[in-house]
Amino acid sequence: MKTAYFDAFSGASGDMILGSLVDAGLDLAALESALGSLGVHGYRMEARKETRLGIAATRLEVHLESGHDHAHRHLSHIRQIVEAATLPGRAAERALAVFTRLAEAEARVHGTTAEKVHFHEVGAVDAIVDIVGAAVALELMGIGRVVSSPLPTGGGTVTCAHGVMPVPAPATAELLKGVPLRPSLEQKELTTPTGAAILTTLADAFGDVPTMRIEAIGYGAGQRQGQTVANVLRVLIGCDVADGLAGDTIWVIETNLDDTTGEVVADASRRLMEAGALDVFTTPILMKKGRPGLLLRCLAHEETRGRIEQLIFEHTGTFGLRRSQWTRSMLGRRHETVQTPYGAVRVKLGLRGDDVLRVAPEYEDCRSAAEAHGVSVQQVMQEAIRRCDGK
Repeated sequence: MKTAYFDAFSGASGDMILGSLVDAGLDLAALESALGSLGVHGYRMEARKETRLGIAATRLEVHLESGHDHAHRHLSHIRQIVEAATLPGRAAERALAVFTRLAEAEARVHGTTAEKVHFHEVGAVDAIVDIVGAAVALELMGIGRVVSSPLPTGGGTVTCAHGVMPVPAPATAELLKGVPLRPSLEQKELTTPTGAAILTTLADAFGDVPTMRIEAIGYGAGQRQGQTVANVLRVLIGCDVADGLAGDTIWVIETNLDDTTGEVVADASRRLMEAGALDVFTTPILMKKGRPGLLLRCLAHEETRGRIEQLIFEHTGTFGLRRSQWTRSMLGRRHETVQTPYGAVRVKLGLRGDDVLRVAPEYEDCRSAAEAHGVSVQQVMQEAIRRCDGK
């Protein structure tokens, strides 16, 4: 599986993220073509080489054209724009997840709801390009996993739509909850709300560089030079080295339950998945004094472990739980959409290196297509697999 590691030693912004990917080999024409389907006009993209304290980097800038309406937008407006576009793979899903997370952070800051938030700067055309562009770039470059270094926030103050704010800005601080941070000597805003929203939503983990074979390196330039540290974001792109398999470390959190109904367990499982658990499952067990019970087991990354444990205590009634760290090996993943006689169906490909070992059609797509055409789900699945194999 191909991995992108964002080394944010000098912070991150939306344009720096996209610029680093262009610098690492992203086809700018393909990106512009995909973004063209958004139906958002009045801008042009420019990518040029610049230096920041001696480091050559790509500065990606969105120029707004005069005579166009660049009004602020609500989440519902952005959702309509993205859902109506023709974007590759999971790009639309990932972009909407970023915007939703950003809206929820703004809502907590201003004491309102996500749907009522005016995105101000974040709803502007350049931010739409940055966020949707980052999601599209991951698909175009075949990147299946995103990892980020701890993020520096910077210091001082920043002027935004609501006036002068301390760094990190309130929305940025909300987005960085549960994320490891790193100190910085720069008294400037290093990580912007857009940059924080993209990385905290799309990154599968935060920490050191994962075990990988580097294939490409890109540097994305920010607006400033930087005083003590070059104002660039570095991305390292490569493949896992362990026989073409992906690998990471996860937490296994579990507890024994003998006084909880099936309805309560089902509700708790749903809440855990919504909180970011990788998987939740139960196993029947026989406990002391011959009492039947359930072993509830949950898999989670480090950044969601605390919330997962809190939910287990709140919604199962257990008095204690166990946790341990496991390492795992996984097939790489890539998502594609295939055209069948029953309509478009998304499929998930399991990769070992460049070899496709598994093809798994998305069940909901197959179910909807089967109902619409009066055929079996299995028939749609088989056709999707056949069409995928024939590409």
